[in-house]
Amino acid sequence: MTQPTIGILGGSGLYKMDALTDIEEVRVETPFGFPSDAIILGTLDGTRVAFLARHGRDHLLLPSELPYRANIYAMKSLGVQYLISASAVGSLKEEAKPLDMVVPDQFIDRTHERVSTFFGRGIVAHITFGDPVCPQLAKVLADAADSLQLSEVTLHRGGTYVCMEGPAFSTKAESNLYRSWGATVIGMTNLTEAKLAREAEIAYATLALVTDYDCWHEDHDSVTVEMVVANLHKNAANAQKVIRETVRRLSENPFVSEAHSALKYAILTPLEKVPMEAKEHLSLILQKYDRG
Repeated sequence: MTQPTIGILGGSGLYKMDALTDIEEVRVETPFGFPSDAIILGTLDGTRVAFLARHGRDHLLLPSELPYRANIYAMKSLGVQYLISASAVGSLKEEAKPLDMVVPDQFIDRTHERVSTFFGRGIVAHITFGDPVCPQLAKVLADAADSLQLSEVTLHRGGTYVCMEGPAFSTKAESNLYRSWGATVIGMTNLTEAKLAREAEIAYATLALVTDYDCWHEDHDSVTVEMVVANLHKNAANAQKVIRETVRRLSENPFVSEAHSALKYAILTPLEKVPMEAKEHLSLILQKYDRG
């Protein structure tokens, strides 16, 4: 069966894609362990895709516990070249209201307990990351969302996603600090994925789904768990529509991303000097550049 070139990472509330057919569950073992859950291979309107529930389909994993490297490496091993990440976020701006969608183009890293590189163990690489999101994929994603004209949803093209460690949410002082930086939304997962996807030469973009305002907002204390859960469900339904349209557009007009050759000048260690164990560990990522 055809390898999936499009991968989907589902966040809080998005644990499956209802429209998938010809479903096959695969458990992919990687040099970094197993992914968060079985990866669901399925067909979406004629296009083969790979779907993974980021936290597990029963939401068992904290953001800091996610096997990020295994998740991205597994997608790479299945043939994924484009990765769409749907993620629940809090809003740091009045205009990004609950149920809105943001397609960020920048990140700020506030994590401190994660390994966010495949490299080390005798091999050094430094990817360029000034533009952490693939602009072509972000455009396809935003255009797809725009075309659907979803009720109650305003699309925001561009913006900055603050990636915090969690699992606790921000203090008000932190929330106001991030606002002073001009950040748009806050979440706990996507920057780590974006770094690893770039190292794996996978084009990556985020569909950030606003559930509520972060704690800076005067209405924040009146938000109930029931309201947030209701927004999660609405966001998940809307996200599936946007992802479906994005997959359709991508399958009709695939493109070459700069991310697809991100390691061309990034690896500083001569590969003939890399320990064999490290080479074997990263064989999937290095094979294009290893002439030895």
